[in-house]
Amino acid sequence: MKLSVLMPVYNEEARVADAVKQALAVDYPGTVELVVVDDGSRDGTGEILRRADDARLRVITHARNAGKGAAIKTAVDSAEGDYMVILDADLEYDPQDIPKLLDPVLDGRATVVYGNRTFGSHSAYSFWYVMGNKGVTMAANVLFNSYISDLETCFKLMPVALYRSLDIRSRGFGMEAEVTGKLLRRRIRPYEVPISYRARGREEGKKITWRDGVEALWILGRERTRRRPTGTPAH
Repeated sequence: MKLSVLMPVYNEEARVADAVKQALAVDYPGTVELVVVDDGSRDGTGEILRRADDARLRVITHARNAGKGAAIKTAVDSAEGDYMVILDADLEYDPQDIPKLLDPVLDGRATVVYGNRTFGSHSAYSFWYVMGNKGVTMAANVLFNSYISDLETCFKLMPVALYRSLDIRSRGFGMEAEVTGKLLRRRIRPYEVPISYRARGREEGKKITWRDGVEALWILGRERTRRRPTGTPAH
């Protein structure tokens, strides 16, 4: 198996070098490529990425900021792996957890795997951020009669071909809800594994807002009212 690690980046000059280094330092069970999309950064992110030198790394640059969903679409269109996983460049997620996401795939237990964050005590957590995440996740469970624990997790691992077939249109953070809504509409239930998570606060550059939560609810409702694609197998 070849794994494509997809990293959208926007104005992360303080973290992107470490994010790339950590992603490439993991002992993956197979070959790996790291596809970084610089989504129109206006700080020193682009220059840092241009200095990075590793045969497994490819950097693609957007001329203007287009949003996380748009950056992931660019990365997926370029991906050469069999499977893909999204890894943000903000150092909130530990890439050492990615092999744990691969385990259920490699032993035949799952096709789609989500990394489940445990929102325990941490000084950087916002009460409203955690409650918003839980509210959006509960809405997905009610709408699709499912039980997942963390809809908004960055760690979504699945076949590259499956992601492409979802035809994700959301250009911003709404892509998280659209991906999950479309999977659940196809009766594909993500397998969840626990992961570590270190939240950062708004003052450290946290970009998601309450508006993204409202958009996520709207997207889930839209996907629920659509028919499941004809001939789509249930998983």
